[in-house]
Amino acid sequence: MRTGLVALLLAYVLSQFYRAFLAVLTPVLQADLGLTAADLATASGWWFLAFAAMQIPIGSGLDRLGPRWTTGMLMAVGAGGAFLFSQATGAFQIKLAMALIGVGCAPVLMASYFIYARSYSPAIFGTLAGVTIGVGALGNVASSLPLSSAVAAFGWRPTVLGLAAITAAVALAILALVRDPPRLVAAGDGSLLDLLRNRSIWPILAIMAVCYTPIAGLRGLWVGPYLADVQGADQIEIGRISLWIGLAMVAGNFAYGPLDRWLGTRKWVIFGGNALTLAALVVLWWFAAGPPGMAVAALVAAGFFGASFPMVIAHGRAFFPPHLMGRGVTLLNLFGIAPVGLAQIVTGWVHAATPATTPAAPYAAVFLFFAVTTAAGLAVYLLSQDRTD
Repeated sequence: MRTGLVALLLAYVLSQFYRAFLAVLTPVLQADLGLTAADLATASGWWFLAFAAMQIPIGSGLDRLGPRWTTGMLMAVGAGGAFLFSQATGAFQIKLAMALIGVGCAPVLMASYFIYARSYSPAIFGTLAGVTIGVGALGNVASSLPLSSAVAAFGWRPTVLGLAAITAAVALAILALVRDPPRLVAAGDGSLLDLLRNRSIWPILAIMAVCYTPIAGLRGLWVGPYLADVQGADQIEIGRISLWIGLAMVAGNFAYGPLDRWLGTRKWVIFGGNALTLAALVVLWWFAAGPPGMAVAALVAAGFFGASFPMVIAHGRAFFPPHLMGRGVTLLNLFGIAPVGLAQIVTGWVHAATPATTPAAPYAAVFLFFAVTTAAGLAVYLLSQDRTD
């Protein structure tokens, strides 16, 4: 079981890497392939939408087939997507490649959570979930300065081709090493409708929809163009600041992990953290054209406080019966990831439609979008029922 979890953790590092690497590749893709900011926003959106679209079948697959085959075979599809990316000559191929990579990454985290929920004490689920995302967020780190350095040394095509080979090797490791928990007799009973009939999870789905969207959008896409266009940063500087944000996300995931056990609440840990994320977004909006130090500090703060994703999963998981655990956690993941894909596309439109009266104006509009949606999610989440294990 432990070696299988290591293989899944390596796959999740790749998942975190792929969802964020476009921010660093933006300058070279624009120069080599003539892609626009809207093209890249759409490509990033396709990754998240493909990832989200797979959650419902993955939930059934985890309950019925187990995590080994469900994850290993789809990860191989992701390797094919990375290969296509390395050979791309235009915007459509980049978008299609990102969609295939999103399919490959879709089951990885939920497979780990499924094993935790079925094989470990419920009381430590939040800690295990936070540690997994904290370690996996090293992929965010790798997609910052290390990726910039690799692209500068080898070029972007050989770099992505190497990533495709690594992804294929991890898929094989999952098939060889992951061991499925014993299948429950009732695993075929019930459906998503049974989960949705429990209205206690509805406010949790609302916060799930906004807790990850801002930092995924900023770190995965907008930090690169914003720093280049408004703050005058070059590719190495973008990579360095992206590294700081990635490290803040790692630290945030570890910080959230044990807080529900220490404080005896999940709801208020989640609410407080996302309220601080909202404050950082407001600073970014109001001071979009301000000093670089203030912008970087707000981005890093958003990365740290915006790491509540595993705690929200833990809150929702407490309402799911064991035989529907796979479908339950993937339902939460669907609400966590689909809005990211939609937001990437919508913010691309917002950026393009906002008059560039100053270089910062289109980006301020993007930051305001993230702030307003986060505030709306927090308002609905106030209606949630607190529950710990």
